[in-house]
Amino acid sequence: MRKILFIHGLASSGAYKMADMLRHLMKPCEVIAPDLPIDPDEALELLRNLVAAEKPDLVVGLSWGAFLALRLGAARKAVVNPDLHISRILREHIGTMEYLSPRRDGERSFIITDNICRKYEAMEQEGLPFQEGLLGCFADADEMVHCSDEFESLFPGCAFHYPGRHLPTYPEMKKYIVPAILGLLADVEGDA
Repeated sequence: MRKILFIHGLASSGAYKMADMLRHLMKPCEVIAPDLPIDPDEALELLRNLVAAEKPDLVVGLSWGAFLALRLGAARKAVVNPDLHISRILREHIGTMEYLSPRRDGERSFIITDNICRKYEAMEQEGLPFQEGLLGCFADADEMVHCSDEFESLFPGCAFHYPGRHLPTYPEMKKYIVPAILGLLADVEGDA
């Protein structure tokens, strides 16, 4: 059975509906969907430990989660509407923000500080390494993030566009994103 690590977006949690969409549309698979802290060092440490322990076949990241996924050593990744410059959004929201989906620890809000913004800015300046087994999924009508051109210049031939907005709906997942993910998995498994 395939194992997928899902990395949620900003102000969200592992309970975000996209994790359930993956469970349903990619049966039989196990989807691991942790709640992540906003601090990038803490989030990446948690994710790296999960990758080492669980050895997922695929990492799927959404927006902020895609930013983090691109910094993991896991081999196969699908990043959906990745925000390559998350510090810009964070700078606009310094202070307390509410979570948009329930978290296992019961927390309802988190705090964005100047220090956290600087940590993300430093990560952005480090750049991204070349990655095999990478798929970038970009909504044509994304109202929040516009990084497809930059992604395509960094990772030529690794992106596709689908009709939709920033947060994918179930029909978009079913018709566009999951078939592309399955194609990525088939390509990588065929090379093995």
